[in-house]
Parts: sequence; structure tokens; C-alpha cells
Amino acid sequence: KSQSLLVCGCQQQEDTFMAAVESQMLELGTRAPAFSLADPDGNIHTLAPGADAYLVMFICNHCPFVIHVREELARIGRDYKDRNVSIFAISSNDIRTHPQDAPQHMKAEAETSGYAFPYLFDEDQSVAKAYRAACTPDFYVFDAKMSLVYRGQLDDSRPSNNKPVDGRDLRAALDAVLAGESVSERQTPSIGCNIKWTPGSEPDYF
Repeated sequence: KSQSLLVCGCQQQEDTFMAAVESQMLELGTRAPAFSLADPDGNIHTLAPGADAYLVMFICNHCPFVIHVREELARIGRDYKDRNVSIFAISSNDIRTHPQDAPQHMKAEAETSGYAFPYLFDEDQSVAKAYRAACTPDFYVFDAKMSLVYRGQLDDSRPSNNKPVDGRDLRAALDAVLAGESVSERQTPSIGCNIKWTPGSEPDYF
């Protein structure tokens, strides 16, 4: 399990603390795993061809790392909405252990945060496993051919380091794809609370 020395104060049924987990850094060039997931209203969203770039984010409601950046996630949604970027946020947490991440709360979170992209529920956690998602938040950018060109952090900011939340790394990747330029392969893993896997069905990389 890849971990940092930061502490993630993710509340479960009891207060527990664990080392924050880094991205698995899926191999560049990987084709975007397909998915068909519902939003809290029951509308189905799929990863379909036709966009110039794709952004898939694994987030949740309660993780302090996500809360720290959610305003920037909303800004990214607004800024790229009309630039033919397909953006999806996915929550894969087990809602039996973390009921605050249930769809009805996802809907409220999306409305409160101003998300201009679908916020989808990966109930059986199969999509997270297909992407080898490990933490919240975890980010993936694909080009028009749905080939992975970026995976890693939003920017250098963390809840306790006082660096600005500006989305620099993720925005640079999206802008490069939209400009037809190569994305640098020097990429820094994202970091956050681990995805809350259903007990007994954790992936082999956890």
C-alpha cells in the first residue's frame, strides 16, 4: 500500500485516522475503462466518444482532501464546460460504512459546491477498480482517442501546507490536450483518504 506520512482524518462510524494514500499512477496510454453509472437522480451517464478531452475524478463527500479542493473542482467544471471536455466525478465509497457518501448526500454536495458535471455513484466499486483508483481525490485525463495522458494530483496544495488551490497540474494537462500538445510525463501522484472499499472485496493494490 503506497502511503505518505500525512494523516487523513476520515471519520467512519468512529473517529479513525490513517496515513493518506497516493495514486496508483495507472500506465500512461491506457484506454479509458468504459462505465455506465447513475447520478443521484437515476440518470445514466457513459463515457462516450466525441469529446476533445475527458476528465474522470474519484471523489467523495466527506474526505478532507476533497473538501479542501472542491471549490477548484467546481471552477474547473465551469471553465471547461464549453471546451468540449467530458467531465465526470465518481464516488465509490462503501455507503454502509460511510453513509454520508450516499447518493442523496452526493446530490446535496453537488448542488452546494456548484458542480457543473455529473457526480456518479459506483455502487459495486467496479469502476474504481478498473481505473486502479486508490484515493480521494484521484484524477485521470484522457485525450480525444480516450488514451490516458495524465494521472496524478490537482496541484501542490494539501489541507495543511498553505499552498494555493489553483488546479495547476490538472489544468496544464487539459490545456495541453486541447491545444494538441503533448502532456509532460513528469507527473506527481495525487494523495488523499483511501477509497472506502467494501470489507472483503478490497482490490489487490490496496
